[in-house]
Amino acid sequence: MQYKSQAVAKPYFIAAIGLFVGQILFGLIMGLQYVIGDFLFPAIPFNVARMVHTNLLIVWLLFGFMGAAYYMVPEESETELWSPKLALAMFWIFLVAGALTIVGYLTVPYATLAEYTGNNILSTMGREFLEQPLLTKIGIVVVALAFLLNLTMTMLKGRKTSISMVLMLGLWGLAVFFLFSFYNPDNLVLDKFYWWWVVHLWVEGVWELILGALLAFVLIKVTGVDREVIEKWLYVIITLTLITGIIGTGHHYFWIGTPGYWQWWGSIFSALEPIPFFAMTVFAFNMVNRRRREHPNKAATLWALGTGVMSFLGAGVWGFLHTLAPVNYYTHGTQITAAHGHMAFYGAYAMVVLCIISYAMPLLRGRAANSNKAQVMEMWSFWLMTISMVFITLFLTAAGILQVWLQRYSDTPIPFMQAQDQISLFYWMREWTGVIFLIGLVVYVASFFVKGEEKAASA
Repeated sequence: MQYKSQAVAKPYFIAAIGLFVGQILFGLIMGLQYVIGDFLFPAIPFNVARMVHTNLLIVWLLFGFMGAAYYMVPEESETELWSPKLALAMFWIFLVAGALTIVGYLTVPYATLAEYTGNNILSTMGREFLEQPLLTKIGIVVVALAFLLNLTMTMLKGRKTSISMVLMLGLWGLAVFFLFSFYNPDNLVLDKFYWWWVVHLWVEGVWELILGALLAFVLIKVTGVDREVIEKWLYVIITLTLITGIIGTGHHYFWIGTPGYWQWWGSIFSALEPIPFFAMTVFAFNMVNRRRREHPNKAATLWALGTGVMSFLGAGVWGFLHTLAPVNYYTHGTQITAAHGHMAFYGAYAMVVLCIISYAMPLLRGRAANSNKAQVMEMWSFWLMTISMVFITLFLTAAGILQVWLQRYSDTPIPFMQAQDQISLFYWMREWTGVIFLIGLVVYVASFFVKGEEKAASA
């Protein structure tokens, strides 16, 4: 059954995809700057391009999560959203604040931006991924609190399901751990220690709960498998996620001045972190194999299966490759880290947001699924983006291995910049596969505009 207030998800989805395109464009700019050092300098220096690239990643995923929650919670709760007007107001506040922040990065020197936005009152800027000005961070908190109030009130007046409870646990965790972005101690060890409470406990903790809930919701819809079966799988996955992810934070504490026991704790529990991702992959394929109906939206099913596989490879396998302390000693901060980050973010979070958009957008437009022609285009986009990301990851991994050898492991190590020159071929290969990824994303967007046979929305 469709609920009228689910329509507030649509602008969130549209904004998410628009910001995703922006993120990829700045990724390509950065990729060229790796091999053509003065490309777009001084208009867009590398540090600014990197800041925009990573901030757009976070913001577009947050828009995607919020849109997904606004679509999913009314349906799971079997009641209209508590306040659609509040949801739309927060959408515009978040979008305008995000856009102004990006404009600030691109047009104002970062130190000047900090001075203008109150960083002298409460110093929160200058840390990777958390570069947002103080005013933007406060705005994010306000938007998050209004968002959580809206969803919590919706759930309180309706049905409570395991899937919506897991989703809300993840979303509340996201908001709570973001508060550590306001804590910026002078001691560098303490600073990095708590910085990971945002960055790691988001992507390897509470975001995984959001991922599991969204994947479970889509699988129920496209397979018709009993809710009880899917919920049992979900409980196993989130238990493994929380146990391994929380203590696994220790793999970031190896070399920042923390006690030596973190090398053991971090290594052991990080080695277990691929298990929930493997369970998620088995879960997705198991549910599709046991399906009781053939859902007309084949593209959404493909995205759901792809999310399981790619999150296991990116977050699980590539994470494990360099997470043990004796290995990380050599690989820390090299292109191997970048390889893991790219495939993990794409496989675990970008793909699940694209999956829920693929499932929900046709329904929001009054049909059960896009036309066959549109779905074929969307599946092409899936393969273009996914295969491109696999090759981006492989090229960065090769660059990282060579970098480790040249710069850190050989008997005659060479300086950083000389090593970068030696691995530039892999950067060029990464750039061309990035262009193909962008083409895949454009095809994904275009698929929603393809005309075809109309299908009535199913209940």
